[in-house]
Amino acid sequence: TLSELMRWYCLNTNTHGCRRIVVSRGRLRRLLWILLTLSAVGLILWQCAELLMNYYSASVSVTVQFQKLPFPAVTICNINPYKYSAMKEYLSELDKETKKALETFYGFSEGKSKVRRSVDEWNSTGNEFFQQIPLLKVEDFSRMATDLHSGQKRKIEGSVFHKDSSIVNSGDSNDIIGFQLCDANNSSDCALYTFSSGVNAIQEWYKLHYMNIMAQIPLETKEKLSYSADDLLLTCFFDGLSCDKRHFTRFHHPLHGNCYTFNSGENGTILSTSTGGSEYGLQVVLYIDEADYNPFLVTSTGAKIIVHDQNEYPFIEDIGTEIETAAATSIGMHFTRSRKLSKPYSDCTETGADIPVENLYNKSYSLQICLHSCFQKAMVQSCGCAQYAQPLPAGAEYCNYKKNPNWMYCYYRLHEKFVKEQLGCQQICKDACSFKEWALTTSIAQWPSTVSEDWMLRVLSWDKGQKLNKKLNKTDLANLMVFYKDLNERFISENPANTLVILLSNFGGQLGLWMSCSVVCVIEIVEVFFIDSLSIVMRRQWQKAKKWWNDRKRGSSGKAPQASDVERQGHDNPVCIDEDLPTFTTALRLPLPQDSPLPRTPPPNYSTLRLETAFTEQLPDTLELGQH
Repeated sequence: TLSELMRWYCLNTNTHGCRRIVVSRGRLRRLLWILLTLSAVGLILWQCAELLMNYYSASVSVTVQFQKLPFPAVTICNINPYKYSAMKEYLSELDKETKKALETFYGFSEGKSKVRRSVDEWNSTGNEFFQQIPLLKVEDFSRMATDLHSGQKRKIEGSVFHKDSSIVNSGDSNDIIGFQLCDANNSSDCALYTFSSGVNAIQEWYKLHYMNIMAQIPLETKEKLSYSADDLLLTCFFDGLSCDKRHFTRFHHPLHGNCYTFNSGENGTILSTSTGGSEYGLQVVLYIDEADYNPFLVTSTGAKIIVHDQNEYPFIEDIGTEIETAAATSIGMHFTRSRKLSKPYSDCTETGADIPVENLYNKSYSLQICLHSCFQKAMVQSCGCAQYAQPLPAGAEYCNYKKNPNWMYCYYRLHEKFVKEQLGCQQICKDACSFKEWALTTSIAQWPSTVSEDWMLRVLSWDKGQKLNKKLNKTDLANLMVFYKDLNERFISENPANTLVILLSNFGGQLGLWMSCSVVCVIEIVEVFFIDSLSIVMRRQWQKAKKWWNDRKRGSSGKAPQASDVERQGHDNPVCIDEDLPTFTTALRLPLPQDSPLPRTPPPNYSTLRLETAFTEQLPDTLELGQH
C-alpha cells in the first residue's frame, strides 16, 4: 500500500526523483518484510529463551487430608544430666575450686561471712585446674589482667573475644572476668575470652573442665550415674490407656545423660492415634528431683523434650523445648510433611549419599547431622581428638588433658572458624529434600492446684514410696501432655512447573502468535531451507562436475566450446533489469534484448473466417444497384 501511494503521488506531481523511488518500491517492500520477519524472529527467540531459562522452576502445592496419624517419637531428658550425689567423687576438686573462685570474686561463702580471700591462700591451694586454664580479672580493657591463681598482673597478648555479646559492661570493670587459652606448643599464641557476666564466665569455665572429666569416664559408668526410667517417670497414659517404662527406649546423650524416647519404633511398631485432643495423646508426670541437681552445671529446673520422627536423631541441645516444674505443660501438634525437588530444581539431597561427610549418628540424613559430623571430623583432623558433645568417629577418642593438653585452645579456635563459615561445612552440607515437621503450640498452667496439692502429692508419694522415703514436693514434679490438636495432615510438595509437552506447547504458541506458524509450516521451512538448499547445492556441484568432465573430454578431442551454446535464462536474461518481479503489464513494456531476433506472432488462419454465400446467382436488385 505504501508503494502504491508513492507511485500515485509521483505520477500526479511529476516530482524529481520519483522515478527512482517508484522503481525501488520492490526493494522497500522487501526491506519492510525483512524488518518484520526479523522482529518476529527476535520476539520468538526472546520468548523461547525465557521459557528455557524458567524451565527448571517448580510450583508448590498444599494438600490437606483428614486421616489417622502416626504418633511421633517424644524424647524426654532431665535438664540435670547426672545425679549430683553420684558425681561428687568425680567433681569434688572442680567444685572446690569453683567455690574458691566465687569466694574470691564475690565474697561468696557457704556458711561463712563474705570475706575475700588473699592471694596467699590461693597459692596454698593451687591445683591443676587453675594451672591449665587460669581465671583472669580484666582491668579497664587495658589488656592488663590479674591471674587469680598466682595474683600476678600480666599483659594480655593475642586476641580478645567477648563471648556474651558486643554490649560493653557499663559497671565496674573489675566485674569483667574470663579465661585465657594458649597453644601448648607456642605459649605466645593465646586468646582471652571475656564475659559481661561473672555467672556466664564461671559456668563456661566449669563446663570446659566438666567435659574433660566426663570424657575419661566409661559409658557404662555414666549410664549408672544418670537417671533411670523408674527415677524419671511417675505416671504414663497414651490414648486413654496406661503405659509404663516398657514403652520408652533409653539412649545416652553426652550433655543430658540418660534420655528416654516414647514410641521410638525400635521394636518395629509405631503407635498412631485416630482422635485429636489432650485426652488422646501422651500424658506423663515426671520426677525432677531438684535437690540432686549440680549447682554449677545447670541453673534451671525442669525437663527438656523434643518431638521428632522415629528415624531422626533428637538434638535436645539445639531445638529441645523446656518444661518447668510445678506446672502442667500442654503441647499441641500440627503435622506437616514436605517434599522438595532435587537437582536441578533445588540444591537439596535425597539421602545424603552425595554429601562427602560421614554420618556419625546412624540416623536418617539431616542438615544438623551433617554440620555436627563435619565439625567433629575437622576436630579430629586438627586437634587429634573428638569433642565430647558429639559422637565418636571410628578410631578416635574424646579429648582430655592427659592425652591432649592443647585440645581446649584448638577447640575454641576451630569453633570460631565454624561459626564464621570458614571450615566449609556450611558449603558442603545441604538440606534434605524430604522431611517431617511437627509445629508445636505450648501452653502452661499451674499444677497441682492449691486445693488438690495435698492429696495429689500424698498419692504420688505413696506410688513412689517403695523407692523414695520422703514426701514429694510440687517443685520436684512436672506434668507433660503431648497431643494432636487435629488430625489434618498437611502435605507440601514441589512439582515441575514445566514439562517437555508444556515447553513444546508454549513454543508452538509463540510461533503461532508471531508468525502464524504450525507444525506444517515448520516442516515446510525445514524442507525449503535444508532439503531444497541441499538439493540445489548438490545440483550445482553436479553441474560443475559435469561441465568439468565435458571440458576435459573436449580438451582431449581438440574441440573448443561454441559461444552459441551459452543459454540465457532466469536472472541472467538482460531484459530483467527492473528490481521488481515483472507483471503482465510491465512485461509488455520490457525492451527487447540486443542481438536477439524479434519475436513474431504467426498470423491467424483467416480462411476459417471467410463467409460462403448461400446463393449461386446474384440478386437482381443488387445488380441494379451496382449498375447504378
